Amino acid sequence: MNGAVQQEPAYVIHRRPWRESSLLVDLFTLNHGRISLVARGASGPRSPLKAQLQPFQPLLVDWRGRSDLKTLVQLEVRQAAALHQTRALYSGLYLNELLQRILPVADPHPMLFASYIDSLQALSALPAEGDVEPVLRTFERAFASALGYDFAWDYATDVGQAVQEQGDYGYDPAQGIVSAGNPEACLRSIPGSALQALAAGDLNSDQPRRTAKRVMRVLI
Repeated sequence: MNGAVQQEPAYVIHRRPWRESSLLVDLFTLNHGRISLVARGASGPRSPLKAQLQPFQPLLVDWRGRSDLKTLVQLEVRQAAALHQTRALYSGLYLNELLQRILPVADPHPMLFASYIDSLQALSALPAEGDVEPVLRTFERAFASALGYDFAWDYATDVGQAVQEQGDYGYDPAQGIVSAGNPEACLRSIPGSALQALAAGDLNSDQPRRTAKRVMRVLI
């Protein structure tokens, strides 16, 4: 057995030169999570691989190898990259950085893969000055959940009570949302109204966005 994989849905999340004419490529894949592979000869003048191994375009990839570093066999570009506007492009690069720096190797997360695709599609549909914040916060929550940091926005775990709109709350990574006076809270002064909005998936106003951003910065 040579550890061969065929027709695996994947996206390039990082690449760098390797030796004289090859590339080291990090992929985020549907069934194998984050993997690294060598694309031999990919940076050579006659190779089409350098143009194909671009971020944000969906690929079908074949590779072989049983070590942590695989060898690219072939790939198919399913469609061209869709992120062209500056804000969308930098937002996509931020998503890739999260995956490349934090996601463990060979740890598959099919639901996170689906969320990544949804995020790229949402970013590609934005106008030049479109608001990227809801897309980023939604993906960050999916990312944190995939890593095991899931919690209910609208429930204070330390007191076992639903969040009240006029209440004030804190956040502790080990417990989730907690009461304002909890000594373990690393974030405080979180409005209950913002937490209720986040529980409903409402990222259309500044207060829930700021709250989500504060919490996600602690987690990731």
